[in-house]
Amino acid sequence: MNEECREKAQLFKALSDSNRVMILEMLKDGEMCACHLLERFQITQPTLSHHMRLLCECDLVIARREGKWMHYSLNTKTLGALSDYFKEMI
Repeated sequence: MNEECREKAQLFKALSDSNRVMILEMLKDGEMCACHLLERFQITQPTLSHHMRLLCECDLVIARREGKWMHYSLNTKTLGALSDYFKEMI
């Protein structure tokens, strides 16, 4: 399997969890602080960190620190490439 296929598989794995898909949906309206993401879920901070780490590792989400909080936004470059991939499939 080539590297490009591995990267796509990692993207699909990240998208296979409903909480991570919901996080992406929430981020489509713009950057959000981890504290605001936590307010909308019935999960612990370590669980949110796990989800965000997976989303960041496959470049679906960009993270930046501000003080003690992390702020997250969608990586439109990766999402655009994923969209192009699906367009090529049809």
